[in-house]
Amino acid sequence: QVQLVESGGGSVQAGGSLKLSCVASGYTGNRIAMGWFRQCPGKEREAVAALTAVGGVSHYADSVKGRFTISRDNAKNTLYLQMNSLVPEDTAMYYCAARTSYGGTWKWTSTEAYQSWGQGTQVTVSS
Repeated sequence: QVQLVESGGGSVQAGGSLKLSCVASGYTGNRIAMGWFRQCPGKEREAVAALTAVGGVSHYADSVKGRFTISRDNAKNTLYLQMNSLVPEDTAMYYCAARTSYGGTWKWTSTEAYQSWGQGTQVTVSS
């Protein structure tokens, strides 16, 4: 079981930057991939970015390409999301997720592909 704790959210003006962190604890040896999702009230949770453990392949939603960067520090068991050039549409609760099982279909944008989730950190971007 992997426990995930996000931090780094906050309020920022449009054009600003934030860096989210996600610390993993518990048994972390089976993290196949990790991802960041976001959710606005009344909307479905949407994929933002993901990073595979093998090969370090990164994926990004079209809406954040060129602005967000996903990275990891294995020594610290930490996943990051650097967010630059933020816009009000980026306002959401951001969640960290870990894929720890090979069961099911691997689709980085699907919430069902991930077995562990953090509690989320709020990002608010004002215009």
